[in-house]
Amino acid sequence: MSDGINPKIQEIRDSLEGLEKKMDREVKNNSTLLNSLHPSQYQAGKNLLEYLTTRAEDLRNLQDELHIHGLSSLASSEGHIRRQIQAIQERLGKKYVESQLDTCTYRFCKSSIKEKSKKLFGPKPEERIPSLMVTFDSGFADNYALIKSLLQNGMNVARINCAHDDEATWSRMINKLKKACRNTGLECKVYMDLAGPKIRTKLLAKGKTKGRVKVEEGQLVWLAENDKDFKKEDVVISPNVEGIIPSLKKGDRVYLDDGVIRALVEKIKSDRVGIRITRISTEKKQIKNGKGINFPDTPLQIASLTAFDRASLPYICEHADLVGYSFVKTAQDIRDLREAMKGITENPPSMIIKIETPEAVRNLPFLLMEGMIDPYFGVMIARGDLAVEIGFERMGEIQEEILWICEAGHVPVVWATQVLESLNKSGMATRSEITDAANAAQADCVMINKGDHTVEVMETLKDILLRTASHRIKKRYTFRPLQIAQRFFESKEKEKGQA
Repeated sequence: MSDGINPKIQEIRDSLEGLEKKMDREVKNNSTLLNSLHPSQYQAGKNLLEYLTTRAEDLRNLQDELHIHGLSSLASSEGHIRRQIQAIQERLGKKYVESQLDTCTYRFCKSSIKEKSKKLFGPKPEERIPSLMVTFDSGFADNYALIKSLLQNGMNVARINCAHDDEATWSRMINKLKKACRNTGLECKVYMDLAGPKIRTKLLAKGKTKGRVKVEEGQLVWLAENDKDFKKEDVVISPNVEGIIPSLKKGDRVYLDDGVIRALVEKIKSDRVGIRITRISTEKKQIKNGKGINFPDTPLQIASLTAFDRASLPYICEHADLVGYSFVKTAQDIRDLREAMKGITENPPSMIIKIETPEAVRNLPFLLMEGMIDPYFGVMIARGDLAVEIGFERMGEIQEEILWICEAGHVPVVWATQVLESLNKSGMATRSEITDAANAAQADCVMINKGDHTVEVMETLKDILLRTASHRIKKRYTFRPLQIAQRFFESKEKEKGQA
């Protein structure tokens, strides 16, 4: 320690010096990975790696000392973490030569995300708030006035869910959108969501004719591919996708209808699985056809890119600016879609990776690195399925972590699912929805679902976002260890050991 230096200051300098050395080591160890990225994504990939290095350990004591001494606590530095550490070191007297200073600065990060967001979501009439994405349904296909009104009220992106309707209906939606764009002089991107694996309830025995069946807590119902050898009074559900039932094990949780019904796997037979209903969170105690099923404890060997998706790709590649990729789990899933689109066109739409499973959360750094092979891509926090899969109580924590890690990789984020949902459906928002909508200001684009009050939702959302933007850009967070970061480096060590 040098004479005259406060011991605490020296301790801070040593800690920051140690972080820089770890960053150097990880960048060197992962040079092949970084060099595989698109050249325009190299700085973002490098910063992501350095941020993960920082978040793989507990820095809360260091942050407290930085804050006590009037220095940056590193919070809100996700997009330029190395340069922020260097700036602190400079304030503490360290001298860097120009070539040592990281070029991924705050201004570079801000410019990088802004440029990528503009490429993906188009220009915004109001720079201070996120882009606005509106979900179309079949009624939009013959409602030019509504589409024009949405465009004039700030819609930047029109979302078409390919799980519904058909190409003829999609074409009517897109043609009316383009007409509205021509007549207003406003721009709007077309986003088309791949349907993905449709894990939906299909009643096979009791209730098959009506498409619904009454159930109660404590009841045993069956999951099976067919209704062979069941009694008429048995409730039998097909998950509508092959390969799920053999993957289930005793104790696995099963959620139906967006988590309204909770069950546990209790009996396992060669061709069927019995699940015991433990909770029904609605007065209408019934199972209906076409409702979603989630298996949060079960690794499902199901392809993210289905045959139906592949059949839809030629149309999507011709008409869409953005393609939403449902139920992405691994980097290989991204490679599969990229290769499929390149087999159709040299200029495929940009990919928006939807994070809606625990596996996607665990693999997020690998998904982002794979996405960075392309010059532009984005992430959607699909909060509906994700909340059911990881547990509603963890949703707030996980969506924040996704936002941090995506900002570290300079990846634009879409905040999706149930934004002002009650207002859209009934004309009146709940108090908690208003707070949730304010948090959406942290994203680069906000998705609104279909409803009867979409124009009012857009007006309310813009007002909330503008008010929020006048108060803050980011909040201060503490750097406890992130499991996502720790798992990334554990996986890299395993790869090294297997090489």
